[in-house]
Amino acid sequence: MRLVKLIGIFTLVSLLSACSWFGGDEKEIPDIPEQQLYTEALEALDAGEYETATEKLQLLEARYPFGRYSEQAQLELIYAYFKSSEPEAARAAADRFIRLHPNHENIDYAYYLKGLTAFEQDRSVFERYLPIDETQRDPGAALESFESFAALLNKYPDSEYAPDAQKRMVYLKNRLAQYEIHVAHYYIKRRAWVAAANRGRYVVENMQETPAVPDALAVMIESYTALGMHDLAGDAQQVLRTNFPDYEYVPQAKRKAGLLETATFGLMGGGEAEAEQVVKPKQRSQVKIEAEEDDDSSFFDTITFGIFEDDEDEEKAAE
Repeated sequence: MRLVKLIGIFTLVSLLSACSWFGGDEKEIPDIPEQQLYTEALEALDAGEYETATEKLQLLEARYPFGRYSEQAQLELIYAYFKSSEPEAARAAADRFIRLHPNHENIDYAYYLKGLTAFEQDRSVFERYLPIDETQRDPGAALESFESFAALLNKYPDSEYAPDAQKRMVYLKNRLAQYEIHVAHYYIKRRAWVAAANRGRYVVENMQETPAVPDALAVMIESYTALGMHDLAGDAQQVLRTNFPDYEYVPQAKRKAGLLETATFGLMGGGEAEAEQVVKPKQRSQVKIEAEEDDDSSFFDTITFGIFEDDEDEEKAAE
């Protein structure tokens, strides 16, 4: 019996030894000096090798958590995640940096990258090149981006990233306002008049600078009229005629969807009207980044909605 136990122990020890003989142990990562590791990470970033840069920055943070380049490596890691199209990791890294280093001299950069990550996430590849109505999608990423940029402007108004953040906030606010109008139109088509009126009133009260205001007033007129609240409908119509005398609006409750709009579930196509017009708009509410108008728009400006063109419109006004 003792012999059997001895044989069993010997066999077990032999098997464990064989694992190490045939490569069972993991290959050790060579010990790289902190400065060299940081330099290699920056070189990878400059070369556009973002996955390699991410690996080196992660390794630097793990091996030298209190080193000379630790904090800067955390900032660079946010950027590497952003360029690698890893929005969740980028936002998590930004939140971590803000929490750990609230007084860092470059913390405004972390806020900016967090907002920029959500901004790009809100705009998919297809929407950049196809005429898809983005106001019909969930605005979660747009709202998160807006809040991050707002935090940057409130805390660091003199930041070098503030001007670009403010410009993007204008676009995001217009996009959020248009989403409210889209939801209001959805409620109107289903005769949910109170909900539609509340959406329109929210835009008028909280997003007065956006081009969606005349649409919101028209929504209020149609909803209040259907509810029999003629005084409120008259007030809204008076405001609309006074401030937007050339506005043109087709009642959503009597509006027919076009074939393209139906086939794409409302993402494309404007629909056809079958009823009289309440008030007429010279131009539909358009999402714009800047107030100036320019009739000539480049192809790049068109497919990027004018985000990166300082002096051109985001879209041409619909005729």
